[in-house]
Amino acid sequence: MRPYRIVLADDHMIVRQGLRRMIEEAADLAVVGEAGDGLELLRMVRDVAPNMVVLDIAMPNLRGIEATRELKRIRPDVKVLILTMYKDKELLHHAISAGADGYMLKEDSDTELILAIHKVRRGGFYASHLLSRALPDGWVEKSRKDRKAAFECLTTREREVLKLVAEGRSNKEIAALFYISVRTVENHRANIIKKLGLKRTADLVKYAIRRGYTQPSN
Repeated sequence: MRPYRIVLADDHMIVRQGLRRMIEEAADLAVVGEAGDGLELLRMVRDVAPNMVVLDIAMPNLRGIEATRELKRIRPDVKVLILTMYKDKELLHHAISAGADGYMLKEDSDTELILAIHKVRRGGFYASHLLSRALPDGWVEKSRKDRKAAFECLTTREREVLKLVAEGRSNKEIAALFYISVRTVENHRANIIKKLGLKRTADLVKYAIRRGYTQPSN
C-alpha cells in the first residue's frame, strides 16, 4: 500500500529532523519533502503532491496562517496540521478560519504527533490535549462550522476583497489590483456587509481580522 505522503515546514532544521524521525517510524507514513519557509512550502506542494502538510505558524516570508489559506486554495484536498508553540485561543481560531485541520502544540509532539496525523487523515480535527481541555465544549466544532458558513456565503472575489479591506487597502487600490471599477469594488463591499449581517466598514474589518482573513502578528 502506498504510504501517506507528508511535507514538513519549519524554519528550524533540527525540528524538521526530529519530526521526520517520529513520522518515519510509522510504517504507513512517509516524509516526501521539507521546507524552511512558507513560499518554499507552496512551491514544494505543487511539485510533490503530498496528502498532508505539517507546518509551523512563525515561518519566514509567508507565515503559517497565510500559507494554510494558500494551500487550501491551490490544493483543497491537502490536510494541514499546524504545529506551534503558541497556546493562544485566538491563533487557534485564525488557523481554523484559514482551513487548518489540526492545531498541535510542539510540547505535545513527542506523544501526540502520530495520533494527530491519523485523526486528521481520517477527516477529524485535532487540537492538542493541553489546549483542548481549556476550551468550552463544542468550541472547535462551532468555529469550523462558522468558517464553513462564511466561506460558502461569499464568492471568491468577495473573499479576496474582504482580505484586502482588512489589510487597509482603499477601494481605488483594490480596483487597480483586479482591473475593475471603483464602483464594482463598492458593490462587492456592500454585498459582503449584507451577507455577513454587518452594519459598516469598521465591522467588516473587525470580522476579517477575527476570522483570519488577514494575518495576526505574533
